[in-house]
Amino acid sequence: MDLEQYVADLRQRQAGVRPAGTPSEVVYPLGELTIPEHVAHWAAHCPQRAAIVFEGRTVTYAELDELIGRVAGWFASVGVGPGDRVAVHLPNAPQFIIAMMAVLRLGAVHVPVNPMFHGHELAHELGDSGAEVAVTTDTLLPLLESVRADSPVREVLVTGAAEMADPERAAPARIDAPEAHVTRWADAVAHPPGADRPGDLDALAALNYTGGTTGLPKGCEHTQRHMLYTAATSAAATRKSTETGYVALCYLPIFWIAGEDLGILNPLVLGGTSVLMPRWEPDQALASIDRYGVTTMVGTVENYLELLQRPDFSRYDLSSLTDPMAVSFVRKLSPDVRHRWAAAAGPESLLREGAYGMTETHTFDATPYGLAEDDADLRSEPVFCGIPVPGTDIAVVSFDTGEPLEIGEAGEIIVRSPSVMRGYWNKPEETAQQLRGGWLHTGDNGRIDADGCVHYLGRDKDMIKVNGMSVFPAELEVLLSQHPDVQVVAVVPADDTATGQQPVAFVGVDQDSTVDAAKLREWATENMAAYKVPLVEIMQDFPMTATGKIRKVDLAQRAQQLADRR
Repeated sequence: MDLEQYVADLRQRQAGVRPAGTPSEVVYPLGELTIPEHVAHWAAHCPQRAAIVFEGRTVTYAELDELIGRVAGWFASVGVGPGDRVAVHLPNAPQFIIAMMAVLRLGAVHVPVNPMFHGHELAHELGDSGAEVAVTTDTLLPLLESVRADSPVREVLVTGAAEMADPERAAPARIDAPEAHVTRWADAVAHPPGADRPGDLDALAALNYTGGTTGLPKGCEHTQRHMLYTAATSAAATRKSTETGYVALCYLPIFWIAGEDLGILNPLVLGGTSVLMPRWEPDQALASIDRYGVTTMVGTVENYLELLQRPDFSRYDLSSLTDPMAVSFVRKLSPDVRHRWAAAAGPESLLREGAYGMTETHTFDATPYGLAEDDADLRSEPVFCGIPVPGTDIAVVSFDTGEPLEIGEAGEIIVRSPSVMRGYWNKPEETAQQLRGGWLHTGDNGRIDADGCVHYLGRDKDMIKVNGMSVFPAELEVLLSQHPDVQVVAVVPADDTATGQQPVAFVGVDQDSTVDAAKLREWATENMAAYKVPLVEIMQDFPMTATGKIRKVDLAQRAQQLADRR
């Protein structure tokens, strides 16, 4: 089948289920402006509106626009110009947003760097990006200094993480004897504003580094057009606009591209407010939703369960929170969790999965928004991702031939959209492997159903082959999560001399559960095809990454030991 005919057929199917009130075409709320130009617009039209709320302090759009101009002026004074890379090595704080916008205002390139990195990780991203200027905190400055001599970095701007908090919490950077190349944040925000530069939506604007699951992290080249498109289409696909009042509670790290979308781009494009938290704190989250009228947030399923378990939950007014979104890193979102949340927070607060996407696409490619009638999104074959956002096409093709596959058949998910990266920074071979014929080949397994909705089945490298049949860890994890005693599941492969491979499930159960591995395996035998039934081991604690995901690589050796004993 011709790929374009296949896509045209999918669009017709998707049109039949697209939620009412969501457009099929891209709509830009203020037109095709750069992100700093959006800030300037809101500063001119509603200067006292809250742009950022952080640790008790409110930064208005007028103040934000002025701070961006002053920091841009300081960047320009140390030689930052169009195309130059600036590393923003900060936790969640207003300074991150200000620095990013100042970089974009100069036509330079924003390089968000994980503040949880250790030395060799930091050195790699500084060296690979070629960043000559870095923004960091006083507590992170010693680490940056330890690798700076072997990096391109020549100038450092230093702030205290809470420097822009409420005055009672604010603490300026503590630097005993700053070097000649180190500047305090207070000096940068006192600098005269820089001259405006013409905005260019299509110039390189950011290097967002991938997680490095297939080697050292690679920088995904993104433009401001990618940023604007993501903000505009994610808003439209979820019925949000400049008129609806957008207030996002964001404790996702904003150096992640998903956190960037939620806590920076969406609010600034829509003229909304980013209620920014440095980390997850349940009491602060509830108080913020109540106090600031938060309309949307993204958290893990565990975050929502922790809120529900608080004895003071009912004291807070959560009526504004109409679009809470979950990410199923460990515990899976289920109809039971959804109904418990609605019963406690109110029937208008519909808990749903966020979106399908990846760093290479700027993350928001398909959403299950508006497709939750009778919990169909959660009861559907895992993992249900919904329909593409306006202007994006998603297809499923053969990994071997690249030909589109029949409806319902599993293969590789490929994506075509205005926010797909230009390529990997200085990696032409890897770019050529991923970008072919205008499509990003994701390496993800998936299928498309009769309505044109996307189902994610896991990374291709994670797929398990049992007697030649495909077993998808994501599918088994969701199936096993349906057992009433199961809280957490991680499925990994082990080699097997008889079948080629064998799925192994590491399971966390309720504290008072009496179920054992044998009973869970028996339950699995009754509820899934025989070739999918995994070996089972119950675990108390799981190895976790710094970003809250289970480190499956650390379970691989244990899985093989179980398979060998069997």
